[in-house]
Amino acid sequence: MGVPAFFRWLSQKYKKIIKNLAETYVDEGKGERYMDVDWSEPNPNGVEFDNLYLDMNGIIHPCVHPEDKPAPETEAEMFAAIGEYIDRIVAAVRPRKILFMAIDGVAPRAKMNQQRSRRFKTAREINERNEVEQHIRDEMLAKGLRPPTKKAKAHFDHNVITPGTEFMDHLASYLRDFIHHRINTVPAWKDLRVILSDANVPGEGEHKIMSFVRNQRAQDGYNPNTRHILHGLDADLIMLGLATHEAHFTILREEVTFQSTKCFRCGQEGHRSDDCPGLGRKRKSGDDHGAPPAARPKALQFLHLWVLREYLAAEFASLEGTLPFDFDLEHIVDDFVFMCFFVGNDFLPHLPSLDIREGALDMLTELYKRALPALGGYLTDGPEVNLSRVDVMLAEVGEMEAEIFRRRLRNEDDSKRKRESREAQKLARKQADEARRKVPPKEELARLGKGSTPEVLAANKSAAAALKASMFGSGGGDGDADGADAASAGAAAGGAGGGGRAGAGGD
Repeated sequence: MGVPAFFRWLSQKYKKIIKNLAETYVDEGKGERYMDVDWSEPNPNGVEFDNLYLDMNGIIHPCVHPEDKPAPETEAEMFAAIGEYIDRIVAAVRPRKILFMAIDGVAPRAKMNQQRSRRFKTAREINERNEVEQHIRDEMLAKGLRPPTKKAKAHFDHNVITPGTEFMDHLASYLRDFIHHRINTVPAWKDLRVILSDANVPGEGEHKIMSFVRNQRAQDGYNPNTRHILHGLDADLIMLGLATHEAHFTILREEVTFQSTKCFRCGQEGHRSDDCPGLGRKRKSGDDHGAPPAARPKALQFLHLWVLREYLAAEFASLEGTLPFDFDLEHIVDDFVFMCFFVGNDFLPHLPSLDIREGALDMLTELYKRALPALGGYLTDGPEVNLSRVDVMLAEVGEMEAEIFRRRLRNEDDSKRKRESREAQKLARKQADEARRKVPPKEELARLGKGSTPEVLAANKSAAAALKASMFGSGGGDGDADGADAASAGAAAGGAGGGGRAGAGGD
């Protein structure tokens, strides 16, 4: 479930929900190894977790086609990268009871349309890109140029990361062997209950995880203080975690930087190109561009949902004592999750007038606080939605839609005017630079000043014509030519007179 800009809005509004994670690894000169970390020791982050849940598709895709390093070329390399990442997450979290790995199975019917369109689009874009590349190569050959050599690399179709493919079957077999090997060789794994839900089990990975959590809560003797942590980048994991109503639930995700400051030399973030660590090292070929440093994995962060629950309690505390029914934080959390569906959802179309970047969630929150006392109850009651109360909320949103669209149109017009103004200024600067380049330098003008009158006249006419052509276009008529001649003649006369006076003075 995609909610564009939701994580950014959340982390900026409730800043203390995010905490950087301290990692431990072993470096024996062969790179960082997380498998050898003794994570039977206490967690260095000062918090212990009982259950770790891995939404495996959030691990598979970055490992198969990473952004910050060359993609693995064979299935074996891909599976090895996935295993290394699992080792990293497990060593960072150090779960004490359960490790649950869930791979996406067949998606619900409501999401199949979205998946199908996305995958067809991906395949079409790849074909179009290949056609454009081949067209450019043919044009270069026709002009007698030699196109760059194609890299001999087998194409990997990312659409195979889909339930029912041979690739996913091989991956499930690898993960079973991986789990068996870790339990037999790593002491800390021996006390873990490891569960693998592969692509043969229907449902998205995150939904299978939530179903497991709910089943655990229903068991006799369940400890309500169990600490859960779920790894994944999808914004919907935040809402799913809130919907569990667990007292201790955390999301683990890679650090997200909203303003990219990548070095264009090495592609890494955190430094500028002139400060690139690779500048100090010479390549074997002898060129003076430094070799890029080895890619470091992105830092990990905790997103503590129990802190977010406290923020929501403070946000809606003003409702307590104003409601004709009991104030219940759990109902408010459910209503908050439900309202988030209006701004982004993989299963339902979102409302076009609501965009988080335009303050839609802030508007819905204020509208909810204002309308709730008169609604007679909450928008949701467990899995049930009270449609009559939701209708009142949507009617309020409908009254604001016209102004929202007008404001959006004004903003688009302002952006267009600013863009056109910048382009006009850029063009004016370019024309001025070209005009300055066409004017003879001072040394040339001084040399011409000492020459004969015909030479001065010719130089002045040439400079004036070039200047006019660059400033007003090259299509000047007879009047322009006459004006240039007159101006040149006047300048020549002045120059000649000056020369005569200088000569007289010399005599």
